[in-house]
Amino acid sequence: MKLSDRQNQIIEIIEKLQPVTGEAIAEKIGLTRATLRPDLAVLSMCGLIDAKPKVGYYISNKKSNRDIIEKLSAIKVSDIKSLPINVTESTSVYDAIVTLFLENVGTLFVVEDEALKGVISRKDLLKASMGGKDLNAIPVGIVMTRMPKIIYCLEEDSILEAAEKIIEHEIDCIPIITHLPNNKVKAIGRISKTNITNVLLEITK
Repeated sequence: MKLSDRQNQIIEIIEKLQPVTGEAIAEKIGLTRATLRPDLAVLSMCGLIDAKPKVGYYISNKKSNRDIIEKLSAIKVSDIKSLPINVTESTSVYDAIVTLFLENVGTLFVVEDEALKGVISRKDLLKASMGGKDLNAIPVGIVMTRMPKIIYCLEEDSILEAAEKIIEHEIDCIPIITHLPNNKVKAIGRISKTNITNVLLEITK
């Protein structure tokens, strides 16, 4: 994955006007600050730009950081994926919470006959826990996010593409899927903020 046209445009604007605020960049491009947030986050993560509070964005002076994006582009999510932790749609919210702690993960995948049916996060379980209801009587199928609203990536996607999705949709983890017959998908792995952070640390070292 190379920089998108919009990301290149952002860098050009910063080079000309640095330091420049995110709002000013958005105004130049004709978009909202919220729309540019994932692009700015990825460019910052890769070390291409830096930012100072109340000052704005500027081009990073570290030439070595320019190589980071090329290295990240070459790493596929399949290279760093973790195993998916699955439950069934009938699993109780209580058992899902126990699984979350035992497996030390923040997201569970809901699977039926190998097909990915839904995703359940810590936030979903927290919401279900409020109100004093019997958590053993509530199946995760009631509180999970269902297909086709699930954000996912493919094995051949770069970790930069995964990072953009995580940032844009404000989630902690996304499934890596492969397609099954009858328009169904199977979760063959997961990639999280932790996976990506570990790669960044390795590269910068």
